[in-house]
Amino acid sequence: MKQQLILTATGILLLISLFFFGNIESQKSNFPHTEHTSATFNITDSIQKAKQELSASQLLYVTNLENSITRGDVKQQSHNNYIHLANFWKDSVKAFVPYAYYLSEASKLDNSEKSLTFAARLILDSMRHEENDLIKAWESETAIVLFEKAIQLNPGNDDLRIGLGSCYVYGKGMSGNATETMKGIQELLKVVARDSNNMRAQMVLGIGGVVSRQYDKAITRLNKVVAAEPENLEAVSWLADVYAESGDKINAVKWYEYSKKLVNNPEYSKEVDTRIKALQ
Repeated sequence: MKQQLILTATGILLLISLFFFGNIESQKSNFPHTEHTSATFNITDSIQKAKQELSASQLLYVTNLENSITRGDVKQQSHNNYIHLANFWKDSVKAFVPYAYYLSEASKLDNSEKSLTFAARLILDSMRHEENDLIKAWESETAIVLFEKAIQLNPGNDDLRIGLGSCYVYGKGMSGNATETMKGIQELLKVVARDSNNMRAQMVLGIGGVVSRQYDKAITRLNKVVAAEPENLEAVSWLADVYAESGDKINAVKWYEYSKKLVNNPEYSKEVDTRIKALQ
């Protein structure tokens, strides 16, 4: 290559922009992010700030719920209130972070595999689309706790282990924290050690390889996924990106062109053509 290719967006960000936001937004940064900050996300402050935007009636409703725990079965009352608060923020305000917080607190009190898994997966899905690194880190930490509690209840559930590993890879790992990436990879390796044909685990391992710049390993795993699932657009997109980043222009172009056929969308094709041009 004439110069090191700087990806305008990761494969997953391209997919998110296209299918969740209706267009493709160019991310003008190197991948993965390497800037670190000592700042942290404070969920209490975030909720207090969100409450300032509520109407008087909404604020009264929330305040009454927050202060309504009395003597007796405090655990059950807390659980019920968390559920009511979660539903309020989801349905009436459509604010995800407060919803996720109260849902996670309710699931920890319920302590069932079903409720813990539901909350963990919901937060993981949001985290993968989150652009704010501070919120992403909070979502990652929250989902990790939930997945770990669920695994304690069902240690043999590979889906839970994949979810846990994904939190590390897609969370702080995606923001440039190599230690977190390796934590995720170790969890995922436990799954493929038992079942090498678990394509969900293989794909996140492949993405972890991209994030940690272990390109050879990433290419091997992502090729395995694409061979088994030729219409897996996420895997194809990441495979094209890692070939481009490793300097293999021929294979990068091959998989970029293949992804265009899978998507069959002019905006997507335009973004891919921009990437291909950058390789030349």
